[in-house]
Amino acid sequence: MLQKPESGALPIPQAEGKDGGRDGETQALTASQEEAPSLLLQESSKEDLGAGREEGAAEPALTPKGARTLAAKALARRRAYRRLDRTVAELVQFLLVKDKKKSPITRSEMVKYVIGDLKDLFPEIIARAAEHLRYVFGFELKQLGRKHHTYILINKLKPLEEEEEEDLGGDGPRLGLLIMILGLIYMKGNSARETQVWEMLRRLGMRPSKYHFLFGYPKRLILEDFVQQRYLNYRQVPHTNPPECEFSWGPRSNLEISKMKVLGFVAKLHKKEPHHWPVQYREALADEADRARAKARAEASMRARARANQRAGIHPW
Repeated sequence: MLQKPESGALPIPQAEGKDGGRDGETQALTASQEEAPSLLLQESSKEDLGAGREEGAAEPALTPKGARTLAAKALARRRAYRRLDRTVAELVQFLLVKDKKKSPITRSEMVKYVIGDLKDLFPEIIARAAEHLRYVFGFELKQLGRKHHTYILINKLKPLEEEEEEDLGGDGPRLGLLIMILGLIYMKGNSARETQVWEMLRRLGMRPSKYHFLFGYPKRLILEDFVQQRYLNYRQVPHTNPPECEFSWGPRSNLEISKMKVLGFVAKLHKKEPHHWPVQYREALADEADRARAKARAEASMRARARANQRAGIHPW
């Protein structure tokens, strides 16, 4: 989803130990609030093949064997990143399922049932899972004790304004999913193909047509609830063969959810400021200005009616 930030090679896991009173897991979990790359935005890095060469030196010709070796390394690197992404998504789903029982979740359970032989990357995986839980589902992952490595989820963080959450029945996860879709649409130029939305769901660890304990059937939720409630528009793209459909912001989203808030959400995922995307930022600023003018007109109209009622001796009480 969205434009991807640069990222480095796979992180080297830090050995657990004391560092200012916190072990490696605690440091990673805390650092995830500021530094962990987004699950959706992870991208394998491109090695600087020129590193180490002397300036001005002629680039040696690449032999067929060297080209095959280079391609094999690139393929292995992409597979490693895909596996890491998949493990983070699976850990998020595991934590959400375990939280339904409201019992603490241990590191040993996570390693046994999800992480497996990637346990050396546990600090990186738990940090990215914590970020995913916070931004997408509105949960905060808290470590209860370093000795036994136990964790719980706290449902207290709101993706956006409380009033907007109430419009969706007080359901933080549903609102989080809607904002993810609106963000995808906004960053794709105000429309996104149906296949792009389903691919985003898969990267979140959900299958569009398979039951999810938080969302039910995600595809049905989007096509029936979000579309029928006018949060999303859904239409067939003209002149496509085979036929393709696309999503755009619905009238209710345009009224209730500002583009600046959605852009701010996207910026958090990227660890950047909203003005990093100048086109979307200018559009969001224009949207904010329109909203401010509409609010000012509404307030002026209310004041005028109040004065008229006062002159006529009509009191609101």
